[in-house]
Amino acid sequence: MLLLLAAYLGGALTIASPCILPVLPFVFARAGGDFRRNGLPLLAGLTVTFAAVASLAAVGGTWAAAGNQIGRWAALAFLALMGAALAFPGVAAWAMRPFVGLGERVSARADAGGGTPGGALLTGIACGLVWAPCAGPILGLVLGGAALSGGNAFPALAAYGLGSATSLAVALLAGGRLVAAVKRRLEIGETIRRGLGVLVLAGVALSAAGTETLARWSAGGTDRLEQAILDRFPALRPAAATAAAPLQTPLVALSGATSWLNGPALSAEALKGKVVLIDFWTYSCINCLRSIPHVRAWDETYRSKGLVTIGVHTPEFAFEKIEGNVAAAVSRLGIRYPVALDNAYAMWSGFSNQYWPAHYLLDGTGRIRYTHFGEGEEEKTEQAIRDLLQENGARLEGRVATAKTTGLAMPADFADVKTPETYVGYARVAGFASPEGLSRDAAQTYTLPSTFALNQWALAGGWTMAAEDARLNAANGRIALRFHARDLHLVLGPAADGKPVRFRVLLDGAPPGPAAGMDADAQGFGQVTENRLYQLIRQPGGIADRDFSIEFLDSGVQAFAFTFG
Repeated sequence: MLLLLAAYLGGALTIASPCILPVLPFVFARAGGDFRRNGLPLLAGLTVTFAAVASLAAVGGTWAAAGNQIGRWAALAFLALMGAALAFPGVAAWAMRPFVGLGERVSARADAGGGTPGGALLTGIACGLVWAPCAGPILGLVLGGAALSGGNAFPALAAYGLGSATSLAVALLAGGRLVAAVKRRLEIGETIRRGLGVLVLAGVALSAAGTETLARWSAGGTDRLEQAILDRFPALRPAAATAAAPLQTPLVALSGATSWLNGPALSAEALKGKVVLIDFWTYSCINCLRSIPHVRAWDETYRSKGLVTIGVHTPEFAFEKIEGNVAAAVSRLGIRYPVALDNAYAMWSGFSNQYWPAHYLLDGTGRIRYTHFGEGEEEKTEQAIRDLLQENGARLEGRVATAKTTGLAMPADFADVKTPETYVGYARVAGFASPEGLSRDAAQTYTLPSTFALNQWALAGGWTMAAEDARLNAANGRIALRFHARDLHLVLGPAADGKPVRFRVLLDGAPPGPAAGMDADAQGFGQVTENRLYQLIRQPGGIADRDFSIEFLDSGVQAFAFTFG
């Protein structure tokens, strides 16, 4: 019951998310008519379609996700036709011929607020296919919990959809009264009809622009509200199976993967009798990048002995939800074992995980026998792998895995790391020192303070600070920080159009020279070409408090977080 309540509340919160914008024009296009004949069928179609498609994703794996993408594009095409018919009478007349009068009925009845329940239901079904990006952390909990209970996710997903339908119904009823009042007093029904059509087309265009922008907009909004619900009711989180609680294996949560790389989808059934190593990671996390060479070496050494290694990529930032970005990182890092994309946090919830990186070692019965959170203690983890393989009947030689830990993978000098991970977005901001203070989601010209205390940072130039990042609005903007560590990294992304952004790094006001990181030359110059972590400083000698600054010579860069080593 608590899960159903949380799912309902999470769905209701989607009305406050920017990613609901593509759906709202279709809802308001039905405003002003009979709610029972227009609004109710539309909302019913939206709710049932969302729950059905998400349920298939919970049990169907990659093929369901691919099928949903096809359905989503078909829905966008249908909605674009409806919007064009509303906005342009000529299109309605053209659509009438192949669709037996559909365009004529849309055009003729839109102004009167009419329309058939069947048409409203069909529009609702199309909206349900388009609406998926609005789901937040509670959807991941639903999928993970459903996987652990055998895959029956439909009741909770229906509650999630019903919550959204409730908030949209309020918006529809309010919008209907507004539209009716305007029609009565101003008699501009034709203009309203065309305006609604334009809004529908704008919604289609926004949806077709891709999920990255929608995910980025919503990452800091309703996601945090939904996360607060989960924090308020910790009992909602499913408990992972352990040696003391072997009733269900958390491996069933693998069915919640949104996609797979390096091979077909894996299931708990297919992994019976296997020793399985699960590695939770995300590709911009420096701790994960230092851990992956060890995971790769364990896979190479023990795969032939029966070890199955699975990387579970659970994103921290919105750009890490894009499959192409993850695929490029997997190739760049030389990962050859299967990687599950956990964009809905289904596996994260199924394992009750809280960390990047996190290693879970499961025996042939699917029970968790060993865990390790964070980097380090690789010898202990490898010994646990060897023990379980031998317990499973494998015959091992004395040879152990050898990892290549150079470049980004060089072990951190934790004794000299005195600056914590520092986020540039306002959702987790700390140590921000620009005298203007931060402005949320608004353009602001910032300046640097005259001095910095250790671990303080500031912006200079024209920036817009969002929940998870800051975006540079004009060239020659800067970020400055006083830090204490051997290595300094910054997670960056290029301009929205993908154009590279040039930068220059300074250390204590001078070019870094031999202290330049992998992504800057000795003069401090480099380019942001893709969304990833950039190593900007690696000091070769003694470590002390240093002043770092980076100037971006082009506009559009996105800055997410500093990490150190």
